[in-house]
Amino acid sequence: MSFKEQETMLPATFNRLVWSNLVAQSAEQIALAAAPIVAVLLLGAGEGATGALQTALTLPFVLFAIPAGLMADRMKRRRLMAAAEALRAGALLAILLAIVTGTLTLWLLALLGFVAVCGTVVYSVAGPALVPSMVSPQSLPAANARIELGRTVAFAAGPALGGLLVGWIGAGPAFGFAAALSIVAVVLLSGIVEPAREPKPRRHPWQEIKEGASFVFHHELLRPVFVTQFIFNTAWFLIQSVFVPYGVHKLGLSAAGIGIVLGTYGIGMVVGALCATRILRVVSFGTVVGLGPVAGLMAAIVMALTTVFPTPLLAGLSFFLLGAGPILWVISTTTLRQSVTPPSLLGRVSAINIMAYGARPLGAGLGALVGGLYGAETCLYLAVAGFAIQALVIWMSRAVALPRQPEMACD
Repeated sequence: MSFKEQETMLPATFNRLVWSNLVAQSAEQIALAAAPIVAVLLLGAGEGATGALQTALTLPFVLFAIPAGLMADRMKRRRLMAAAEALRAGALLAILLAIVTGTLTLWLLALLGFVAVCGTVVYSVAGPALVPSMVSPQSLPAANARIELGRTVAFAAGPALGGLLVGWIGAGPAFGFAAALSIVAVVLLSGIVEPAREPKPRRHPWQEIKEGASFVFHHELLRPVFVTQFIFNTAWFLIQSVFVPYGVHKLGLSAAGIGIVLGTYGIGMVVGALCATRILRVVSFGTVVGLGPVAGLMAAIVMALTTVFPTPLLAGLSFFLLGAGPILWVISTTTLRQSVTPPSLLGRVSAINIMAYGARPLGAGLGALVGGLYGAETCLYLAVAGFAIQALVIWMSRAVALPRQPEMACD
């Protein structure tokens, strides 16, 4: 079956999930962009305070991914996603109310932002677990490509839109707009019919968590995928943590120039998502799995070359590759995970995948330590080593040898 035929087989109700994902991801990105702007311009926060705010906005991915996966395997996933979006909408509306009444403080912004991101984590864990129940196994790659395109558009446009909204209509209305998008996502989810799942006997939560973790870390395909993703995130945030001062001091970029270079990442994501359908049509499944890590390694090498040839063009190309290649990775590995995981484990396995994002603070901290001691150039060279290791891990695994999508697993 061609990829075009797979797309035409997607049920109409799946489009509601696609649109819900787009508006939910847009709400998240607008709020994440608006929060530090509000902290600086409205609350007078400095670098340390904004760093603490960013920490609060990333902690839920580490703290609540596993509990979210446990809930996704015990509850109706559509209802769980709707509740998560309602929670985010409530937190964003509370920020709006605090701004209007003049009671917003940095700690309240951090607390409400933390609650909103908890909704993001639950939605992100339950969504991939819901997709296989809505589409046929043959249509999974096309379905994941459609979902990922929406997320890509939100990631590319959301931060810029968040900043523009704060500038045009003010901080409060910007959070109100994000809350309205979350409410729209809830309404769209209400029209989705989720097939019933066979009830499973309840066990101690720790036993169920161990079952999910054991499945991932003992699976010959999923284990190297997790390790690759963890190292990728560490190396990626190692670059991100030092690029702004490096771009200003070594590449001679202005604030606008930094924005343009970073913007090529979003452009790369959109281009990669749009090309994914054609690539999946002509390239073996395993090869597509391996393309993202290779693109990451190429991007790191190109960025390291700026230490010899200090031109913003190379930096822009690096960020473009970091956006385009990993999109193929997300689509293919999500399909792989959904195919080989029994339906009753999908929530917990998706949660462990989200836990790989816990490497991001590790990469940022490593960048701060190494950059402070040895300079940004050393960080860029270290990132090349990290990207080389993650590419080696996945290309030495059986995952890249898969000629096609694996057969769907059963409970």
